[in-house]
Amino acid sequence: MVASTHWLASSVGMRMLEAGGNAFDAAVAAGFTLSVVEPHLNGPGGDAPILGYRASDGHTFVVCGQGTAPAAATIEAYRDLGLDLVPGTGHLAAVVPGAFGAWLDLLARYGTLPLAEVLAPAIDYAREGYPLVRAATRTIATVADMFTEHWPTSAEVYLPHGQVPAAGARFTNPALADTFERLLAGGGSTREAQIEAARRAFYEGFVAEAVDAYQSGVAVQDSSGRRHTGLLRAADLASWRATEEATASVRFAGRTVHKTRAWGQGPVLLQQLAMLEALDVGSLVRSHDTLELVHTVVEVAKLAFADREAWYGDTPDVPLETLLSPDYAAARARLVGREAAEGLLPGSPDGRVPRVAASLWGSRAGSAPGIGEPTVSPVGLSPGDTCHVDVVDRWGNRVSATPSGGWLQSSPVVPGLGFALPTRAQMFWLEPGLPNSLAPGKRPRTTLSPGLVLDDDGAGIAFGTPGGDQQDQWTVPFLLRHLLGGADLQAAIDAPMWHSSHVPSSFYPRSRTPQGLVAESRLGTDVLDALAERGHAVETVGPWELGRLSAAGVRPDGLLVAAANPRGMQGYSVGR
Repeated sequence: MVASTHWLASSVGMRMLEAGGNAFDAAVAAGFTLSVVEPHLNGPGGDAPILGYRASDGHTFVVCGQGTAPAAATIEAYRDLGLDLVPGTGHLAAVVPGAFGAWLDLLARYGTLPLAEVLAPAIDYAREGYPLVRAATRTIATVADMFTEHWPTSAEVYLPHGQVPAAGARFTNPALADTFERLLAGGGSTREAQIEAARRAFYEGFVAEAVDAYQSGVAVQDSSGRRHTGLLRAADLASWRATEEATASVRFAGRTVHKTRAWGQGPVLLQQLAMLEALDVGSLVRSHDTLELVHTVVEVAKLAFADREAWYGDTPDVPLETLLSPDYAAARARLVGREAAEGLLPGSPDGRVPRVAASLWGSRAGSAPGIGEPTVSPVGLSPGDTCHVDVVDRWGNRVSATPSGGWLQSSPVVPGLGFALPTRAQMFWLEPGLPNSLAPGKRPRTTLSPGLVLDDDGAGIAFGTPGGDQQDQWTVPFLLRHLLGGADLQAAIDAPMWHSSHVPSSFYPRSRTPQGLVAESRLGTDVLDALAERGHAVETVGPWELGRLSAAGVRPDGLLVAAANPRGMQGYSVGR
C-alpha cells in the first residue's frame, strides 16, 4: 500500500510494488514523481529525510537527505553583506541538494529495481506532461512578476508562452526530463553501478558544474531586496554523501515511536508524547474532553518547541538522552497549568542553562508571512508546503519520507537543469554559540519529520505530513486518536486539527504569534471560546484547512492499511 500527498505519486509507488519491487523501490519512484508533479512543494534539488523499517530483521534507520552549508558559508560572510538573517529566497540560502542522493542511497542499500525503472515515471511526466494542481498555479501567479523581472530561468519553465498556466493544464518540464535522462546515461554493468554513476554525474559531474557556474556567476534578487551571488560550489556537492543514521525513539502507548535525531526537529514529537504520557493523556482522549485535550496538547507543544530552540542542532552536544527521558518529561509536564502560558520556557537538561536566539525575545513577534516551507503562513491558512509519502509492502517493510525544498518560488531554476536549489540555510542563526548557528559543512535544523510507530511484534505504521513547524504538531492528535482512542487511520486523519503558532518559526523572517492557537472551526464554538478564555489567541480557520497527513502500515492481524488526507483533494492512498 502507498499513501502520499499526490495521487500520481501514490499510483507510481503502487506500480513498483506490482512490478515486484519492495517498499524501498516504491518510495524512491514515488519520491521522484513528487519532485515533478508538486514543483511548488519540492524538487529533485531539495531535501529528503527518510525513515525505513526492514521487516526481515527489524532494522530501523534514517537516510539523511538534508544537505549541508557550503564551505564558504560563515556567519562573517553574511554579516559582511549587512545581513542579520539568512534570506529566505535566492542564492544565499542554498545548501547542498540532498534529496537526489538520499533517494539513490535508499535504492542502492535496500531496493531491488534498476534506477532506470524507478525513474521512468518521473521522466515521462516531466516530458509528456501532467495536470498542474490548482495550488501550484496559485503559487506561480504569486511570483510571476518576480520571475519576469528577476528570475528569467524560472520564467522559462513556469510561465510557458509568458503566461501563468491554468489549473489542470497539461504541464511539462522538458529540461528536467533531459536532466534525468542524462543522469541515467552513465550506464553501468550492474544495478549498483548505474546508481553510483548517476550519483557521480549529479554531485561530481554536469549538475555540480551547472550549480557552481550559476551560484558564482549570476547575482539574483532575494528576500533581502538585493541581488547576491551564492556561496555553493561544486566542491561542496562533491564532498557530500547521504548517510544512514540511527533513529531517536521513545516508548508511548506500549509501542516505540521513531524519528530523526536532533539535527531535525523530529525529537520534538517524542518530547511531546513523553510529557503527554506523564499527564495521562489517555484519560482525556477516552473522556472526549476536547477542551482539556486541546489545551493540554498545545501547552505541551510550547514546552517541547522551546526546548527545540534551546537545544536542537547538528552538533554532538545535544543532551538528547535527557530530553527524551521519563524524569525530564515528568518535570516539564508539571509546568502545564489551566491558563495559556506566556513566553518561551526551555528546560535545563542535566542542569545546563538554556540559550535561545536573542531575536526571539521580541523584535519579530507577530504573524507576518514567512518565506519558508513557503506556502504555509504562520497561521497555516494555505494548503501545504511540502510532500510526504508512506509505503508498506507485502513483506512488512515500511518507508516514511518527507521530501521538500527546491521550491519553484524560493530559488531560481538552475539554467539547463529544470530545477531549483534548496533554501534551507535560512534556518540557521547568524548569532554565534547556538546549537543551530551557521557553520560550514553543518546541516540546518530541518523541520522535515517522517515517523514510524512500531509494535513489539512488528506491526505498526509509517506516517507524516507536510507543514513546516506544524509537522510535529499535527501528528500529535492523529497519534492520540489512533493509538489511544482506537480510531482507524482515516478517522484519525479526518478529525478536527489544531496547532500552536506561539512557537518561533524556523523560516525567514522567524516570526511567531505569542499564545497563538490555530484551530479548524469543526472543534466547535464552545471549545474555541473556552480556549480563548484561558488566554489562547485563537485563530479559527475553515473546517478542513490544517494538516496533510498520510499513513501506511500493518495491523496486528497482518492486514495492510493506509489512509491519506482529504484536505486539498489531492492526497491518495492505494493498495491491494
